Amino acid sequence: MLQFFLHGFRSVFHGSRTYWVWVSFLLILALLGLNAYARQLAHGLITSGMGDEVSWGLYIANFAFLVGMAAAAVMMVIPAYIFKDREMHKVVIFSELFAVAAMIMCLLFIVVDLGRPDRFWHLIPFVGYFNWPGSLLTWDVIVLNGYLVLNLYVCVYVLYTGFHGRSPKPLLYIPIVFLAIGWAPSIHTVTAFLFQGLGGRPFWNTGLIAPRFLASAFAAGPAFMILVFTILKNLGAISFESGLIDRMRVIVTVSLLINIFLAGSELFAEFYSDAAHTVHISHLFGLHGTSLLAPWIWTSLGMNVLAALILMSPARRNSFALIFSCIMIVVGIWIEKGLGFVVPGFIPSTLGDFVQYLPSRNEVMLCIGIWAFGLLLYTLFLKGAIPIVNQQNPEKRKEVIEKLPLSSGVQQVR
Repeated sequence: MLQFFLHGFRSVFHGSRTYWVWVSFLLILALLGLNAYARQLAHGLITSGMGDEVSWGLYIANFAFLVGMAAAAVMMVIPAYIFKDREMHKVVIFSELFAVAAMIMCLLFIVVDLGRPDRFWHLIPFVGYFNWPGSLLTWDVIVLNGYLVLNLYVCVYVLYTGFHGRSPKPLLYIPIVFLAIGWAPSIHTVTAFLFQGLGGRPFWNTGLIAPRFLASAFAAGPAFMILVFTILKNLGAISFESGLIDRMRVIVTVSLLINIFLAGSELFAEFYSDAAHTVHISHLFGLHGTSLLAPWIWTSLGMNVLAALILMSPARRNSFALIFSCIMIVVGIWIEKGLGFVVPGFIPSTLGDFVQYLPSRNEVMLCIGIWAFGLLLYTLFLKGAIPIVNQQNPEKRKEVIEKLPLSSGVQQVR
């Protein structure tokens, strides 16, 4: 085991100039984010753009998005382990590693959103006052940390056995994989319940939040992994049949269409009824006076619809069009589940006040820092994992690691 971790530790210190530029860039952003958090700890949440009226902002917006990205790993795990897709099985470990990185980012966004993070221990079972099963927050603690542990175990065990040239024993990890498959929807469902269970916020009082969360996650997650696989393939880190991307594209397309349908259903229910609570969504779309959120939601809607049209047209077979669509999906759903979902629930306030929310520079820098840290973790995970996945002998790894920027440059998967 020590040799396995030493290999991973050593591999991250070998790479090309491109690799070091990328790692240095992420490290600088992460340190700037740490500096922003130090400023927030010193002065309090007054350094953010949040207040009494809008108490959930960019931190919770990113949290909601990343929970979905972590849960979306299941859309590659299911074809790999249940339907025995061999090509998917070769690269499924990369989606599981991203789920680990995404869960760590989720937990960091929760920590920075706490005014007194030193009191977080109250949520720890058997240590603090764990208000379970009554509190949804405690359920969130259970499902998020549980999902992180499950994916971490599977990743470490599979890579450890691969490092030693052995096949993993199904009895020691397949039950955990199936448990993680069932666990994945729960993390986003509980997150959805956190919103729709708040009776004083009518914007979130709909039963479609959980299925919308899952549909959008199952579109954005595989879209992001398509981008990752394309980059790794262009760098020569891995190779796979083109059919793998085609199957992932189908998953993205179907999930995106379901998400658009559910969003359209909600829009109809809100606007056709023209009830008092419609003021939230009217303000979101800029139909109720000036709204800083309107440009964001219209951009998100346009991106999602345009991406769906491209993915259903013959242009979807063009690699540039596919990459462009995937970028639009990831960005569009990030806006939809963040500034287009979290913030509008607070505008207007329960007293009818329209208070515009604009993230502060410190808040934005902190978010960028967490994202940079998460992507840095994922980069380092890939740096150690790809040589093992590509079945390179341990004594030959060091020689080939220096030839490739991100992946350690090993023999391509056949």
